[in-house]
Amino acid sequence: MKALLALAALMAAAPLAANSPTSEQIAVMNGARAFFGALRSGDKTALARHMIPDGMIFIHNRMKPDAPRVDVVPVADHLKRWENSPQKVVEWMNFDTVLVDGDMAQVWGPYYFTIAGKLSHCGINSLSMVKTADGWKVANTSFTMEAPDKCDDIVKRIDGATVKTEAVRR
Repeated sequence: MKALLALAALMAAAPLAANSPTSEQIAVMNGARAFFGALRSGDKTALARHMIPDGMIFIHNRMKPDAPRVDVVPVADHLKRWENSPQKVVEWMNFDTVLVDGDMAQVWGPYYFTIAGKLSHCGINSLSMVKTADGWKVANTSFTMEAPDKCDDIVKRIDGATVKTEAVRR
């Protein structure tokens, strides 16, 4: 029995590319997609419906390689700032790994971020998701930020993938 449980745990942790996603993983990915949909929405209040206001955002900023830093921003503060953010913001992400355990999930993968169609930055996203009565929401997130000149491989990989938040950019 223990061997079966260990095998099941390993299979659940495998990258999505290797296995068909479970219904739980699909539900989590749909929650993450809703978050990214709100991010690109012209409605600057929509993002609040897809995040836990008590959560935290950890930004591993590597835009200046000789002066990397980690910024910690409460989600509530981010949501206030978001109301004045630029229009036409889009984030593309591969959901390389989706782990689910009951009402807790993790979504991990590369992303790139554009503003008005221009590449702003890229990196790795790690979204901690929580299942609520209203569905899956982003509780905490950590992401790296790399300068656009470091993004070619990530952009190519995401644009060539099938599991991401957005359709391929054309």
